[in-house]
Amino acid sequence: MAFMVKSMVGGQLKNLTGGLGGEEKSESEKSPAEAQGMTREEYEEYQRQLVEEKMERDAQFAQRKAERATVRSHFRDKYRLPKNETDDNQIQLVGGDVELPKELAKMIEQDNEEEEEKNSVIGQLSNIQNLDLDSLKDKASATLEDLKQSAEKCTMM
Repeated sequence: MAFMVKSMVGGQLKNLTGGLGGEEKSESEKSPAEAQGMTREEYEEYQRQLVEEKMERDAQFAQRKAERATVRSHFRDKYRLPKNETDDNQIQLVGGDVELPKELAKMIEQDNEEEEEKNSVIGQLSNIQNLDLDSLKDKASATLEDLKQSAEKCTMM
């Protein structure tokens, strides 16, 4: 903010005075800080902030890449696909211990639950076409009722 005020007011003052006030360096002789209208300290602080921001962005980007690599390796393990060395390298670059985002963890958990349901006996029966589980349950309970009644009628039992 101070930079903008200084550049706007400073430029106007130079125009009013007609450039009288002293010796000015040509643009090619100015340092990068003077070219941007900052003092040397302001310019160094600005450069330091730029470097810090870049490092933070790079760290976040590496973290996201590692999270994606973790998801890919999870699915490779699940479907017994060959491992990928680049995914392992990305995970190791971040530190080896990558936590999945909550949304991805929920998706994987739901996928595992669906997989367990499909692997169960009832899940396998539900995959058969033209099969009504409710009618099967009714028939099975009716058969059990008949067996109980016939067992009561039996004189040997």
